[in-house]
Amino acid sequence: MKHHPTLIKNYGPPAFNAVRGQGVYLYDDADNEYLDFGSGIAVTSVGHSHPKWVAAMHTQAATLTHCSNLYGIPGQQKLADRLVAKAGPGRTLFCNSGAEANEALIKLARLHGKKLSGEEGKRFTVVAAKNAFHGRTFGGMGATPQEKIQGGFRPMLEGFKFGELNNIESFDQLVDDSVAAVFIESIQGEGGLFPAESSFLQELRALCTERGALLMLDEVQCGIGRSGHFFAFEASGVQPDAIGMAKGLGAGFPIGAIWVSEPYAELFQPGSHGTTFGGSPLACAAANATLDIIEEEQLIQQVAANSPAWHAQLQKLAQKYPELIAGIRGAGYMVGLVLKPEGLNLSITAAAREKKLLVVPAGNNVVRLLPALIATPAQLSESVEILDAIFANTEA
Repeated sequence: MKHHPTLIKNYGPPAFNAVRGQGVYLYDDADNEYLDFGSGIAVTSVGHSHPKWVAAMHTQAATLTHCSNLYGIPGQQKLADRLVAKAGPGRTLFCNSGAEANEALIKLARLHGKKLSGEEGKRFTVVAAKNAFHGRTFGGMGATPQEKIQGGFRPMLEGFKFGELNNIESFDQLVDDSVAAVFIESIQGEGGLFPAESSFLQELRALCTERGALLMLDEVQCGIGRSGHFFAFEASGVQPDAIGMAKGLGAGFPIGAIWVSEPYAELFQPGSHGTTFGGSPLACAAANATLDIIEEEQLIQQVAANSPAWHAQLQKLAQKYPELIAGIRGAGYMVGLVLKPEGLNLSITAAAREKKLLVVPAGNNVVRLLPALIATPAQLSESVEILDAIFANTEA
């Protein structure tokens, strides 16, 4: 397809017009059915058009869609209670996207630094990881050391330094008395599916505690059950000071959130941050319905149970085609096939689409597999069978 004439060309030309979704399947305007292992880039966590989710949205849309945060919103209060129950004692703030959640975390870091130093502009640096992706707003870009993200938009917002993920010595050298926070993804998504190792997160927690810096974790893509835990960092046993969420939280309706632990939850005071649409009645109905479905259908337990066999199938695929697949990375239903030679991820993504499997390319020559949490063992196996057929006809 060509670009639509009245749409700005900040995205590539679309592969097809998507018009309908049901469960783990997406349909185009010719009614072709695709096994959707992209999930709108890790968004449709409970699948497309889940009946309970649809019913909740219909009911809320007919009752109240928006009123602003000038008034209390019962659905927002319920959602905040549920997220605090999962994350730990603290408070939540709602917004509209992962980028907005990460912007709020960067502002939190600056408020923390000001409180520690007693003045603005003295302790505001955030240490992030090389290869990270935290969004395309100016704060998010500043925390994303990638030319394809920053190029054309310099000068960047100042106050960011970058360490090597899973290298505690690298972060140890950077976290000095100018640093207000350390900010990393529990699993790097756009950068190529690099998980933060449990031992690294534990050492990072200890380092931040020792130096008075916040430990802020970006769970925008890897959170809300995708890893086989509600939060991907849970496997490490660490307790962060703040968490960013979005994508799968609304299962298709825009919502973002941050959770801030109790010692730092008072840093935001009236007037210090705000959003017109964040945490609207309709957005919170979507998120509450999503959590209901995840809990009632025990989807996180299913992801944890189904993932090992699927990962083993993908590992066998890598062993079968060693000249094309360097290995797999990730956790749960967030897996990356690491390919060779360079650039193969784009052609494999296109070939998969031709065979009616939707996957998503990522950095470092990776193809991402991001099925909805409702994906069955049979559907997981089907994805491997399709990929097998593709690699069988791919030259190194």
